[in-house]
Amino acid sequence: TMSSERFVLTVVFVVSVFFVAFATAEGQTQPTRTDLTFGDNGNCSGMFQCDNGNNISCTERCNGVNDCGDNSDERNCTATSNDWKGFVAAAVASVFFGSNFIPVKQFDTGDGMFFQWVLCASIWCVGLIVNITQGKVEFQPIAALGGMTWAIGNMAVVPVISTIGLAQGMLIWGTTNMIIGWASARFGWFGIYPEKPNDPTLQYIGVAFAAVSVLGFAFVKPNVSKVEDDEKEYLINEETSLIGEERKGSFFDRLSSTNKRIFGVALSVVSGVCYGVNFDPPQVIMDTQKGASQDALDYVFSHFSGIFITSTFVFMVYSAFKRNRPVVYSNIILPAFVSGAMWGIAQTCWFIANEHLSQAIAFPIISTCPGVVASLWGLIVFREISGGKNLFFLFLAFALTFTGIALVVVSKN
Repeated sequence: TMSSERFVLTVVFVVSVFFVAFATAEGQTQPTRTDLTFGDNGNCSGMFQCDNGNNISCTERCNGVNDCGDNSDERNCTATSNDWKGFVAAAVASVFFGSNFIPVKQFDTGDGMFFQWVLCASIWCVGLIVNITQGKVEFQPIAALGGMTWAIGNMAVVPVISTIGLAQGMLIWGTTNMIIGWASARFGWFGIYPEKPNDPTLQYIGVAFAAVSVLGFAFVKPNVSKVEDDEKEYLINEETSLIGEERKGSFFDRLSSTNKRIFGVALSVVSGVCYGVNFDPPQVIMDTQKGASQDALDYVFSHFSGIFITSTFVFMVYSAFKRNRPVVYSNIILPAFVSGAMWGIAQTCWFIANEHLSQAIAFPIISTCPGVVASLWGLIVFREISGGKNLFFLFLAFALTFTGIALVVVSKN
């Protein structure tokens, strides 16, 4: 029922806020040498030689700051008790990413532009709260570039749904997101340091399982009447607005079916790539800038600011294009704000998971588990999934997802 749905969301929201607050408070105190164990570099005395040839004091090794300039002084430092934070953060992120559109499920979002702007404003508010709890944190334009990249990918969602539909769009951009995000961290693309697992073969197999699991979810057909009509009504409705303006036919309507498909698939890939690289700019700062903080939460506000700046710019351009007559539905404001807050908490937890588990481990987990959560909402709360065939593919997808995650986690140690 709707009341039980609200109760579950409220409980999860409160628990997650407490976790983010705790992790944020913990992150303000950098670990000392006594908190850490050294890996390949062993114990040092006197001076520590960086990979780039520089020498620093041994006391600057594993202090949470990039003293070498190439971040080699912060590698192979294993916090003895912090892996649990990464896994809890990944779990919270998965729950919230899989649930953040529940508050807007029953509301008309118009053409999506006003909805995304309110959602991004809420995301920025979450970033502001994180920034306040972190203390005085310097704004990082490069980290903001990551947020801008995500926002660009998010803008592509509406035309993707218009051309190939929500289900196929999510399948393409979700798989692309996971592979690009994992690969950029694993192989060190875009200037970040490559994260090598102890068992690469296990990790490759785990990522493959996670990617294939997405296909399983694609075969699950919700038992909702007129699903495609509902998607168009609630996600990309351009037929009417508050001012009664009728759509005269969009650019997508004038495309042939073949060109629509090509355009939609290409845009889905672009969206997935943008999602997959959005953490790379903050990671570049941590890996390459001397003196850069290694606390991932120090980059959340800059990242979220990039999202809001881009979203605001696009909404202004859209409003000008619509001759100051944008499609605005007032009843979507609070649901969109709640949805944005949930997304902001999830993304903040992803930053925490990247810090404590590494991006190469966190990406396969957080990219696939939200599909499990969303499916459980449909199965248990909304009763949208039933029938032997649907349940077979659903639980097959669950099995592939959890097998992939287990292999990825085992490859870390």
